[in-house]
Amino acid sequence: SVVYLQIEAEVQRRKELIHQSAERRAIISKCYKPKHPEVYTLQDSFLAPEFLEIERFCTSPGADLQGLLSYLESFSDKRIYRLPVFTEEFCQAFVDEVENFEQSDMPKGRPNTMNNYGVLLNELGMDEPFLTPLRERLLPITALLYPELGGACLDSHKAFVVKYSLHEDLDLSSHYDNAEVTLNVSLGKEFTEGNLYFGDFNQDPSPVPKYIEVEHVGGRGLLHRGGQIHGALPIASGQRWNLIVWMRSSAVRNQLCPMCHRKPELVEAEGFGDGFTEPLEEEAPQTVNLCAL
Repeated sequence: SVVYLQIEAEVQRRKELIHQSAERRAIISKCYKPKHPEVYTLQDSFLAPEFLEIERFCTSPGADLQGLLSYLESFSDKRIYRLPVFTEEFCQAFVDEVENFEQSDMPKGRPNTMNNYGVLLNELGMDEPFLTPLRERLLPITALLYPELGGACLDSHKAFVVKYSLHEDLDLSSHYDNAEVTLNVSLGKEFTEGNLYFGDFNQDPSPVPKYIEVEHVGGRGLLHRGGQIHGALPIASGQRWNLIVWMRSSAVRNQLCPMCHRKPELVEAEGFGDGFTEPLEEEAPQTVNLCAL
């Protein structure tokens, strides 16, 4: 049937993704000249002073959830939190760099099947110098906020920048992420409308889901559970850029795939793959205990 053929084609496309991405990354590394080379390596000066303060609190003796929540904005009871992440200067330089890449003739992979405009940051070579240290610096925060989702041991990620503008992607339908915890940082530029909305956690949907709307604030990030149903309302003017980091815990997903809710059967992949690892049988229990699941 037509549906079967479409599924076959999609399976094939996904199998080729990693290989094609590695080819693009090699070409970009060789041929692309960054406009702002400094933004490729995470520096303290890029981070909002309040972020550094939250980091200090979370790594201090006796740090607890209650204390952390006094630094964050919370939205409803859905465990969605907003915190300052980057300075305005960094956001401007970063968007300028990504735009420069967008306008170049370099090959580009798109973030996913829902976002047609944007950049996969691993293809720009940002994983090791920028994103891994950012994820590691978030761990003391996510450990307190999401302990049962492996918040203490988010050991891989997929990171990309998405762009919304009037003649391109306007909005984003309801979905949940292939992540245990998601960080979504508003980078600018100037835009109106385009709020995010959040519904149920995918494992406990209610018959009539209650949606809440959350505004973007430049330089600030939202942390939410990957399984939280969410989407983006249409922008009305301008351009909206966001950094999305899907953070994953192999200790959690090795037990149960967050997308199909079954014990994963693994296929070898380059890089982080989808965040699964193949622990040696006798090591599996220790991996889980590390995270106090």
